[in-house]
Amino acid sequence: MAGTGPLSPTLTLHDTATRAKRPFAPIRPDRVGLYVCGPTVYDRIHIGNARPLIVFDVLNRLLRQLFPQVTYVRNITDVDDKIMDRAAERGISIEEVTRSTTEQFHKDTAALGCTPPDHEPRATQHIAGMIRLIETLIANGHAYEKDGNVLFNVPSFAGYGRLSGRDRDEQIAGARVDVAPYKRDPADFVLWKPSAADQPGWDSPWGRGRPGWHIECSAMSEHHLGVPFDIHGGGIDLVFPHHENEIAQTCCARGLSHMANFWLHNGFVTVNGEKMAKSLGNFTTVEDVLAKAPGEAVRLWTLGTHYRSPLDFSWEGIERAKATLDRFYGALARVPALRTNEPENGDLHERTRGRADRTNEPEPALLEALCDDLNTPKALAVLHDLLGRLNRTNEPEDRERLRASGAVLGLLQAEPEAWLKGGSVADDSQEIEAAIAARLAARKGKNFAEADRIRAELSARGIILEDGPGGTTWRRAS
Repeated sequence: MAGTGPLSPTLTLHDTATRAKRPFAPIRPDRVGLYVCGPTVYDRIHIGNARPLIVFDVLNRLLRQLFPQVTYVRNITDVDDKIMDRAAERGISIEEVTRSTTEQFHKDTAALGCTPPDHEPRATQHIAGMIRLIETLIANGHAYEKDGNVLFNVPSFAGYGRLSGRDRDEQIAGARVDVAPYKRDPADFVLWKPSAADQPGWDSPWGRGRPGWHIECSAMSEHHLGVPFDIHGGGIDLVFPHHENEIAQTCCARGLSHMANFWLHNGFVTVNGEKMAKSLGNFTTVEDVLAKAPGEAVRLWTLGTHYRSPLDFSWEGIERAKATLDRFYGALARVPALRTNEPENGDLHERTRGRADRTNEPEPALLEALCDDLNTPKALAVLHDLLGRLNRTNEPEDRERLRASGAVLGLLQAEPEAWLKGGSVADDSQEIEAAIAARLAARKGKNFAEADRIRAELSARGIILEDGPGGTTWRRAS
């Protein structure tokens, strides 16, 4: 289905910058660039953090249905004061904090059914690019140095506040940056700051120091996608100041009117109507939820609400999602898969293979729903319609169409019998996704022997990998 061109439904997305839903067209017709802000790896992610992971995973899957090439970038922030504080609190090294937290993050995302991004840059890998950006901003008159600190001069950028719609007073009140005597303007924000001897730091024209948070994403997105690029995503809490500051940095450094063509932001996850946040202490970690429910139930629960609307967390909602999946998997277990391996009858083989090719595509109505600004509730209604059809017909073709449609949402890909037995479905899928990510990393590092070893190991477990333009997919041998 990928790259079906004019036969595909028109994708419309709500752009935060224009506050309107408008048709999406990539800058380059043959490829799409998607950048999503990832975690700061100082603590385990909670259910609120999981929402953008799932939302933008669905967007990534949809884009790969519509366009021949998609580059999905999701960063990791591995230098930050929160990480330093956590290391000191636990009495361990910063490296140990970032290593263990990143490993847990990968386990959680795999359990939630999120496919690995094409690139997962770490901030510490792009310090040189950040320094070059800062040097350019100083040369252009948009930044200044004082006592080893480099700050962006907010009044120098007339477009500041356009993304968030904040006026001057709101910008100052919501900047979340220290008011310091070396600032020329209260809204100015840090691009580079000095590091003490016991803090992580890098040599720079302004002395040994470390980058501010915002400059990291400007450097990493430009490195992997160029600027401007197609879509920048994240949670609604990142609109200001993080994404506002990214735009200011990138546009002023590169002489651009915009950094990304579309800005997409998911709504908050709430608890009794209040935003779920670590600072408020009202959060539930993904790890805690996975101890009680499979990741696919969390995913279905998340997709039951439109991504731009608030989503209130409840254990009852997770339980209902699990019960719904039980009904889907019950139907899938009851109806045999469509078989194409009939060597004794060549004509039958050709007929069944043709039927499989047709039913291995998502239901058009599901794609139409997702192309309407990722309307996942409507897409789930299509899945329920397909379930009703399968229950009426018990036809293998309808079974395959249901699974192919579920795949666009990251649902219904487990083995039905294993799911219904309450086995280690999530753990198994998590291990497979982690192995695929490790193989991808080995291939990018030109360690082809290790990549082949991982593929052979998965093959021995009955896992078949299929490499294509949209990435690597996997299935179990029949």
